[in-house]
Amino acid sequence: MQTADLDTDLSLFKYDNLSQLPPAYRNLDAEDRERRIEAALAELGDDVVILGHNYQRREIVEHADFIGDSYQLSKEAAESDAEYVIFGGVTFMAESADIITDDDQQVILPSMEASCPMAGMAEALQVDSVWAKLTAATEETVIPICYMNSYADLKAFCAEHGGLVCTSSNAADAFEWAFERGDKVLFLPDKHLGTNTAHDLGLEDDTLVWDPWADDTDPKEIRENDVILWEGYCQVHERFRADHVEAVREDHPEANVIVHPECRREVVEAADRVGSTADITRAVENADPGETWAIGTEIHLANHLDRWHPDVEVLPLCGDACMDCNAMRQIDPNYLLWVLEELVEGHEQNVISVDPAAADRAETALDRMLEL
Repeated sequence: MQTADLDTDLSLFKYDNLSQLPPAYRNLDAEDRERRIEAALAELGDDVVILGHNYQRREIVEHADFIGDSYQLSKEAAESDAEYVIFGGVTFMAESADIITDDDQQVILPSMEASCPMAGMAEALQVDSVWAKLTAATEETVIPICYMNSYADLKAFCAEHGGLVCTSSNAADAFEWAFERGDKVLFLPDKHLGTNTAHDLGLEDDTLVWDPWADDTDPKEIRENDVILWEGYCQVHERFRADHVEAVREDHPEANVIVHPECRREVVEAADRVGSTADITRAVENADPGETWAIGTEIHLANHLDRWHPDVEVLPLCGDACMDCNAMRQIDPNYLLWVLEELVEGHEQNVISVDPAAADRAETALDRMLEL
């Protein structure tokens, strides 16, 4: 199994060292669990730093040293002196943290089941096959760009083929960087972020969505389009519909609607603003008292912002229909307690360690992003 000249494997089999939660930790009293978490943290002191993604439940973020989006959290870990980095997030986030932290820092993902479905929609092995078809269909230079929400070996693939990584905040800059160096862009795995970025750059009429599971893409379409989007999506953000925006405007005419760029194009067009989780957070932080903001992203962030800013009314855009991220849900307080108490006993559980060759090239793709 090869990606460029790297050995790789499907994401489900990359980390065969990850363990399930022991039975003794599966049914715990909440009050006793919190007491034990605090005791373990006091014992470990500065040897451990806990990262809580914006989409994590309250019981996780309340123990986090840093709360934010995925790459921001990785940078916080790299700047810390902690020996152990416990990432309350999903696999690709822990991989990014491992790539940019020092060799003497260990990154721990509490739950082996916290694996982002969207990242899994673009496995590097599958991209290899599509890349061969794509480059055979055109003589023009294709530059691959992968969203941060992807596995390390896909980031390495992009670096190997002259591409880079982007976040939801700098996707347009990444597209422009790529077009300065090539004729076409392959963007993966999120078709909605790619579509919205293409619209921002006036490329909406030169865009093709490639379904990697189908084998019927006409090579002529590849030659005629400058932006090729992978058929992938975030299961949380794809749930939002334009009628959710209409409904919130009917019930709250004064509301400001802000949505994540992983949402469908029609939702972005219906909203007042579009932005990353950091942009959404800043919008509420800077809101005047009494303002109402309807948030089109994972429901835990909406709930956090509503709790953190009681003078602002924060609503989940789809109301009671909003659901949480089922991958983030796998990181629960029982897992957090388990990995902490194991560290107290001198045992490292669920360490994420990216293959050094893949990590080196993935870091190249990240460095190119940082140079934008």
